[in-house]
Amino acid sequence: MRTILRILAVLFVIAGPLTAQVPLATRARLQTELARLDRARDAQGASLIRARLEHGDFQPGDRILLRVDGEAQLSDTFTVGPTREIQLPQIGAVSLDSLLRGELKDRMQTTLNRYFRSPVVTVTPLVTMLVEGEVARPGFYALAPERPLNDAISAAGGLSQRAKTSGLRVERSGATIWSGAVLRQAMGQGSSLDQLNLRAGDRLVVPARGDSERSIRILAVLISIPVAAFTVSRIAH
Repeated sequence: MRTILRILAVLFVIAGPLTAQVPLATRARLQTELARLDRARDAQGASLIRARLEHGDFQPGDRILLRVDGEAQLSDTFTVGPTREIQLPQIGAVSLDSLLRGELKDRMQTTLNRYFRSPVVTVTPLVTMLVEGEVARPGFYALAPERPLNDAISAAGGLSQRAKTSGLRVERSGATIWSGAVLRQAMGQGSSLDQLNLRAGDRLVVPARGDSERSIRILAVLISIPVAAFTVSRIAH
């Protein structure tokens, strides 16, 4: 229950009006990027895009903010079901299988046009990610895919003093898909969740500075003590 309340609280911060954001990826743009990555022999980047093109963006448990002017029952947050569909009052199941986030508005508009005359439709897909490790409030957060990945850390209350920023990584099903200098550069450029090909269930992990790092600092302090004592001793004599 606490996690659900946290998600709902973040929706108003993260899924608010978007300005100067990179548009959601089109199928044509992803195909162009896939060809470029294949030429560059970037197998990992290519696999992320290939998965999007084949299976679409929507995962069970995703949330979609839908608003249809004048239709209170259809103006709500809907959850993607186990077969990648949403159940809409008065309408029934709407399949999102193999659909990209950038194609969602057209799918919803086309579906609602069958039941209403010129409906005014606003739709926002949300990506629910787990932010864990050295942040103030670890947990699940729902973000609009146009938002930069940095917003996931902001939603979680920011980094702790023990955070090892050089060790940031994004995991999917236990495997690291983004890390190191490439991830830091992407975050520095403000790359969005959509640009990074992220989806629901991905984990942003913020590790702590390791024991080895602390040991080196402690050793440096210990080494400096006899040096200081020797200096004082020499001055005294």
